[in-house]
This record gives sequence, C-alpha cells and structure tokens, in this order.
Amino acid sequence: MEELIAEIKDYDGLVVRSATKVTADIINAADNLKIIGRAGTGVDNVDVDAATKKGVIVMNTPSGNTISAAELTCALLMSLSRQEFMGAELYGKVLGIVGLGRIGKEVATRMQAFGMRTIGYDPITPPEVSASWGVEQMSLEQLWPQCDYITVHTPLMPSTVGLLNDETFAKCKKGVKVVNCARGGIIDEEALLKALESGQCGGAGLDVFIEEPPKNRSLVNHPNVISCPHLGASTKEAQARCGEDIALQIVDMVNGKNLVGAVNAQVLAGAFSQESQQLIRLGEAVGAVLHSCSASRKPFSHAHIITQGSGDSMKSCGGYLTSAVLVGLLNHESGCSANLINVQSLAKESGIAVNQSHCASEEAGLCKVEVVADGHSYKARGSVQGGVPVLLELSGSVFRQPVSLTGNLLFLQASADPQLLPSVAGVLASEGVQIESFSAPVDHTGDVWYCVGVSSLLQDLSVLKPLVKNVAQLSI
Repeated sequence: MEELIAEIKDYDGLVVRSATKVTADIINAADNLKIIGRAGTGVDNVDVDAATKKGVIVMNTPSGNTISAAELTCALLMSLSRQEFMGAELYGKVLGIVGLGRIGKEVATRMQAFGMRTIGYDPITPPEVSASWGVEQMSLEQLWPQCDYITVHTPLMPSTVGLLNDETFAKCKKGVKVVNCARGGIIDEEALLKALESGQCGGAGLDVFIEEPPKNRSLVNHPNVISCPHLGASTKEAQARCGEDIALQIVDMVNGKNLVGAVNAQVLAGAFSQESQQLIRLGEAVGAVLHSCSASRKPFSHAHIITQGSGDSMKSCGGYLTSAVLVGLLNHESGCSANLINVQSLAKESGIAVNQSHCASEEAGLCKVEVVADGHSYKARGSVQGGVPVLLELSGSVFRQPVSLTGNLLFLQASADPQLLPSVAGVLASEGVQIESFSAPVDHTGDVWYCVGVSSLLQDLSVLKPLVKNVAQLSI
C-alpha cells in the first residue's frame, strides 16, 4: 500500500481488480485522481465514501462477469442435487431467486432449461419484466416456504445482511438447499451452520464468506457444503471482458460520450449531451452569482432549485442542475473544492438544506434558484439562450436585456438614479477598468440590481461603496 500511496499522486485514473484495497489513505494521497475503475462488479475493496468526498468517480463493470457468476451458481445448484449416492432431479423443483438483476436473470433462464419452476423477489425489477423471462415475483414471506433451492444475487447492504437467518430458515421447507455466489454475509453463517446440523438446510453451495479466506472452517469442512474460494468471476472470458469494459468505459467518459457503471456519480449519467453541458454551465454560473451577491451574509442555510419548462429534458435535468448550482455556491468557499460528484455531501456537511422541484411551463427551460443566508433570501432566474447561460432576474430585478453569464461581471444594488452609471464609470476609469456592457432592470422602484460587464475585476470593491448599497463581482 505504501508503494501505491507514493506512486498515485501523479495519476488521474486508477484501475484495480479485487485484490487491491483502495483505502482512504490512498485516495487522499492522490491529488490528481479523477476516477477509480474496478474491473469487476463489487466495490467492497474501494472506500467509496472517501472517493465521493474527494470528488472522485468510482466505476465498476456491472456486466463483465455476469455469465461467469451465473454459470458457477448453476454448477453449484446441480452439484447440490447430486451430493450423495442417491441424488435428486432438478426437474419440477422450485428455485427461489432473491435479486433479479443481470445475474439472477441469467440463472433463471438456465435453470428453467432443467425444468425448474423459478420464483423470485426484487424490490426494483418490475414484476412484469421478470415475468417476461419466466420468473414469478412475490414477497419474501411468500417465497421462503415454496423453495426447494434458494440462490441470492443482491449487493451487500444493511437491508441484505443476514437475509437468510434463523428466522427465515425456520420458514423454509425442511431440507432446502441454498447457494451464495454474491457476497459473504447475505446468508448468516451461524444460522446456516445450525440449519445444516439440524437438517433444516439440506446443503449449501458457497463461493463467498464473511471472512475470506475463512479462518473458522466449520462451514467449509461440513459434509453438506460445497465451497469455492470466491471464483465467481474467475474465468478467462470474464477477466478479459471486465478489463476491456473498464478501459472502454473510462475512454468514453473522458471523451464526453457517456458514463456507464458509475457507483457514486449517477447524477452525471444524463449529463453528456450538449444541452446538458449548457445547463450545467448555467447552474454553476447562477450559483456563483448568488454566492457573490450574498457574500456579506454567511453561511447558507437553504437552497431551493426549481426547473421550469415543457418536455422531459427539463424535468430530468433536476439532479445535475441542482448539483451544478451547489458547485457555484460552494466552490468559492475557502478550502472547498466542490464538483458534481461530491457537492451534495459537502452541502450536507455545511448544513445546507437542499430542495429541488420541477414546474411544467410553456416557457423555454428556466432555472430558478433561491438561497437563504443568515436569514436573508436571494433569488435568481436564468436560462440558456443561443447556447450561452444568461441571467434574467436577480432578487426581484428583471433585467431589460438578458445578462450573458460570461467574463468579468460587476453587480450593483442601488436606488434608481440617472447619475449612477456616469458615477460608476468614473470610479472604474480611475481604477483602470473599462465598461464593456451595462444591464439595467425594467422596474426602477426601490433598491434594484444592475449588472456591469467589465474588462477586469476591481482590486478593491470599497471604492464603489459610497455610490451603492451592495456590490459584488465575479469572473465566469
């Protein structure tokens, strides 16, 4: 690990298989790291939380080892049926499949060829989808008592730890046989051993264990257990496929083509089109404007992002547009390096309550943002026009002409006064700054916001304080 820590600092990407542990220490030592590619499905060997906090994408190859893992599952099911001199046919038996993703589907279609009836449970896959490949879905309570064989194909998470335990084994048929080629811990190992000893479980095929290799050999040495040393993906074809897949996925991501297999950056999955990129620039720019204009009021306590428009594109962009706004809001904070991957967790750490909603409208796609800082509300409304992000409104001031959110911008809040522009121009000229554009609000009632495009940012904003109520500047 020390060698990797010393070497990784200059690299933008890291690709590993299952043996390499990518710890928080390694991730924190990698100043340039942008992506960690896992050539395989499970990411147990990668500290995903540490990567997310650092803004590093973690990517796996979700389909590379599907066939190999499914084939090993089927091999174990067949082996369990012929463990003794007098075996049993698979024909007519009931196979319960817990987890109906890619591997669960492949196991089902193969075991149906042996005449098995396949039933299953999955909280995500719609019943009509699994029915199309011959699996009848039902609740776990309905599933346990019907099965002659049970195989699990779920990730290891709090809701699946000990999924098969003392209580669930008691609900199963006496002599049920179980297979786990997914993750150690989905089947409670102590409960499994008890069930094997009592005969409640007639046999187990295990490719995975809680501890690998297992120091406690009780299960491995049991006469009714067939065990393998985590070989589900260990075929020449799967290893080659996973290696090729991760390389191609990284190339596609770098080239801005698409994002496949991202474990911690689902928000980016739909963000590779030209329209998406324009909306991301809009979000970041609007966030940056609100950050600058509320600079005297910190910290932020609330951010509400509303997408507005017709069609599915504006409705589906809420996730990455919200993250983009937060990047603009937080990226200028001291010590904060926010990006689309880590910004949601950074906002949570900062105590910002984030809400996102969509409002159907006939208007072209709009982004409305309201932030609350120190009890004061700041609002902005923007859109993309001609491929360029523009600001339409700032805290009640609707601009006569849309403000192009590019270059050096100076925002002034002041009461309407014919002498404001000449006075500001004089101060700027004395500081060696030229005015390139000027945007005034439609309504001049009360204190309103103006935007001035300038050749360069001011060294000291206080020179304008005698002329205005508030002043802010930023470079986009």
